Amino acid sequence: MPAAGMTPSPADEEAMARAEEAPAGEPSPESAAEEEPKAPAQDERRWYVVHSYSGYENKVKRNLEQRIESMNMRDKIFQVVVPTVEEVELHDGKRRTVERRVFPGYVLVQMIMDDDSWYVVRNTPGVTGFVGIGNKPTPLSQEEVDRILKRIQAQAPKIRVSFRVGQKVRIIDGPFTDFVGTVDEVDESKGKVKVLVSFFGRETPIELDFLQVEKV
Repeated sequence: MPAAGMTPSPADEEAMARAEEAPAGEPSPESAAEEEPKAPAQDERRWYVVHSYSGYENKVKRNLEQRIESMNMRDKIFQVVVPTVEEVELHDGKRRTVERRVFPGYVLVQMIMDDDSWYVVRNTPGVTGFVGIGNKPTPLSQEEVDRILKRIQAQAPKIRVSFRVGQKVRIIDGPFTDFVGTVDEVDESKGKVKVLVSFFGRETPIELDFLQVEKV
């Protein structure tokens, strides 16, 4: 800045013009580079398999979910799943929908593995350990996770039956009641069974509902 009463030189005028054109508070390229936010760290959450006492899977799930809340671990332990599927059982001529555990004695946990999260899960009542190599918990591959989730998210319950091809059965409902035949085909997806029944010395296939037959 030239002294009062002095005429500024061309160099001074150019410097003053640049100062007036620059937006107030604009950081230099160097400082802007320093202030750029860092890219977020890669999500390290993985699915692990926890071994529990058989029959205590749901209790372990409840216990662990309570510990996650009370120990403020929601940022490291995200989901606790007991894989189950619905099945339709035939009992005394009636259908009954039941929930069956896919992996008895095991619970799936989605978490970021570190010393703290390991401690919370491992010391949950009912947990006997992680599945892994030696003492190191081994995460499931994404392919394994997708296969398990697809199985437990199936829409229609699977019909659980014990009929097998070649087995003798008795028809207990419909126009062929009390006829005895042989199972020729079982279609669990439709809940149907094809039975070969003898008419006048010839075997005739009859398609029946599972509820229409019983073991001899």
